[in-house]
Amino acid sequence: MTGQVTGQVTGRPPDVGGAGRLWLLAAAALLWAGLAGAQVIYSQLNLAGRSAQAVMVYGSEYAGTSTLSRLVQISEYGGVARVDGLGHVLLLPIDDDQRRATTTFNTVQLDAQRLKAPTATRQGGRLLLPLNTLAQGLGAQYTPGQFSLAAPALTGVSSLSGRESDRIVLSLNRNVTVREELFGDTLRLTLTSASASTRNYTTRGAFVPRVQVTAASGGARVTLPLPVGSGYRFYTVNDASGSRVVLDVGPGIPLNVPALLAQVRNPLIVLDPAAVPGHSSDVTLEVARSAAELLSRAGWQVRLTRDTASQPGVAAREDLARQSDVFVSLDLGRFPGVTRSGVTLYEFAGQAPAQIVGAYRQAPGEALVGQVVSEASSSRALSNLLRGELKTGGVAAAQQPQSRLLLLGEAPKAALLLELGWVQSQADQQRLADSGKTTQMASALARAVATYLTARANAGAS
Repeated sequence: MTGQVTGQVTGRPPDVGGAGRLWLLAAAALLWAGLAGAQVIYSQLNLAGRSAQAVMVYGSEYAGTSTLSRLVQISEYGGVARVDGLGHVLLLPIDDDQRRATTTFNTVQLDAQRLKAPTATRQGGRLLLPLNTLAQGLGAQYTPGQFSLAAPALTGVSSLSGRESDRIVLSLNRNVTVREELFGDTLRLTLTSASASTRNYTTRGAFVPRVQVTAASGGARVTLPLPVGSGYRFYTVNDASGSRVVLDVGPGIPLNVPALLAQVRNPLIVLDPAAVPGHSSDVTLEVARSAAELLSRAGWQVRLTRDTASQPGVAAREDLARQSDVFVSLDLGRFPGVTRSGVTLYEFAGQAPAQIVGAYRQAPGEALVGQVVSEASSSRALSNLLRGELKTGGVAAAQQPQSRLLLLGEAPKAALLLELGWVQSQADQQRLADSGKTTQMASALARAVATYLTARANAGAS
């Protein structure tokens, strides 16, 4: 009978032929690919405040090297991924078995610590790093979808006394860049971007009695006195709990500083007493000598452009002006037919003869550049101090900018012309003939210069 089924049911699938078998194999492969692909899912990640792409691998969150490159530097060699950043070094083996990489089968090294943790793997030829392991090694905070770095902060200051040096330890919650600056006999470390509470610390040391911490916009500033004959060195220690800046100071450490810093530690004051022809007394030299003696006794380095009645050549005076940290000319006003009297302070207001000086003043740079060439405002600061000291002694002084004081223009830092009085003024001549009055003016000049240089060193500004 046509259409009758004659075969027996045997429990085996019917023979579908070669083409059918190939179709079934392809379907199985697609099904497996779908199941496997489901273990890799792309997602969004907040990486230190910025949106980035993450990859979920068997439930663990990973990120690619291009995503992480703005936080750390990643290199690969010998089947190991090396991560450098935030003061840490992490070594993660690269396991091409994605499922195994997400477990604690592999051993990773976080700085000097070895532990079991998820490790690096690949996906489509791209190197992926586990975010939870990175956070543990870099001292970051991590929850799925959120990888954040704590804002750097100075958390403590401790000290230890040694036989030839003292040790100061600055504790931070994470690694920061440390910038060192030496101003006179003051050392300052700036912990870049770190916050801090302004506070003075009394140390246990024999050489460094105190440490001052100041909160500033560019980072926490740690300032301490550097004793005479002492050097310093510092280094950073990082671990999973944070970072420590270790500073050693004392006579047992050599002071190795560039010539520029050596000059900053010992600024040069140049006093330039003008020789006044036809004047019976050399009052400018008398005042300059008295001020120089007072400053020298206090430990400052002072040079006079002349120490006799004769005036040196202009070239020699210009050379000293160019070397100076403070340059003060002393003179008497004298113009035929002019009726004037009193003390006047002149500040140079013109273009500096040296182009490099003008360039630095128009575009001031880092703090050490300010130690080479100061801004024009430094002369006004010195002028204000001197005017105040003179007023305390009962002498009223006028202030006036002047663009034709070429000798002052050669000075790269603070420079003034102190006009002690006028030749034509009888009142001025009587005042200048009084040794008590001239000594008072010399004292005012010495105090103003010393105060200016001390404030400049403490502030780290020129």
